Amino acid sequence: MVKRLQGLFLFLCMLIPPPAAEAAELELHELVGKGEHIIVMRHAVAPGVGDPPQFRPEDCATQRNLSPAGREQAARIGTRLRAAGLTDTKVYSSQWCRCLETARLLGLGPVIELPLLNSFFRSRDREREQMDGLRRWIEGADLKRPVVLVTHQVNITALTGIFPSEGEVLVLRREPAGVRVVARFQDN
Repeated sequence: MVKRLQGLFLFLCMLIPPPAAEAAELELHELVGKGEHIIVMRHAVAPGVGDPPQFRPEDCATQRNLSPAGREQAARIGTRLRAAGLTDTKVYSSQWCRCLETARLLGLGPVIELPLLNSFFRSRDREREQMDGLRRWIEGADLKRPVVLVTHQVNITALTGIFPSEGEVLVLRREPAGVRVVARFQDN
């Protein structure tokens, strides 16, 4: 009788859907490396908003940078992406130090600076031209292999309408009319 109850319990447990985190990992695994898809990520935790007035892209000392928690977060996200099958890919990054460091800590492949991913937070007059350029870049990108973009909140919001958390990963599908968000993954 006890064995029957144990068997019934195990059977019922199999009917219960997996926790959200496991479901998300399964979905991420299905989407990674799929043709016509691109992964866009907001840089990991970098305390503050915007950049100081003396900001210079080539000088990390003048910028907001990743905190120790941000470095751990970027490495953790890289581990998740590699576990989902994302390896040996091109990672394009904003030239801001917090994005470049995030991109390197992901450990997914070579990091290539892409100025179209630079923040326009302090220069909103650049938004339209820069986003048009990024859309053209995405339209022409070779997406047969996985591509990762590491950028800023303002860029992701302008591209998708979503205000992402630090370290949030979005999977976009390239379509004739632009891009469509097909999944979002937050670091928990």
